[in-house]
Amino acid sequence: MKLFKPTRTAERHPVALSARLTWKDPSGAVRFASVITRDVSEAGVWVETDGPAAIPLYRLVHMQLERGGRELAGVPDRLRDGRVLSAVWRIGPCKRSTGTPEGYALRFLVDPRDNAGERISHERMPVAS
Repeated sequence: MKLFKPTRTAERHPVALSARLTWKDPSGAVRFASVITRDVSEAGVWVETDGPAAIPLYRLVHMQLERGGRELAGVPDRLRDGRVLSAVWRIGPCKRSTGTPEGYALRFLVDPRDNAGERISHERMPVAS
């Protein structure tokens, strides 16, 4: 029996940079967490955190590099440009000391046309009848 092994959509680069995550909790309050990137690609990033707050799976978060991280090689342009809307894609194992995850895999949410390298004019898009 052959097991299915998913292929990666983008090459990973081991890059350690300080970053900040911002999201809203279920009550609508804005939450923040300082993180360190460990693994960066065009499609997403793995971040480690020591924060006391746990972020739920599939929660939308904004990720922004701290100053100084925007000039490094291996960092995708979308991260250099500012905040990137992302989704919590996977949650790492919980630390015994805090009971919160040690890290998160974030998937960047981008326009699919940007990934395909195509640009579509929004002036007069055909409408299906």
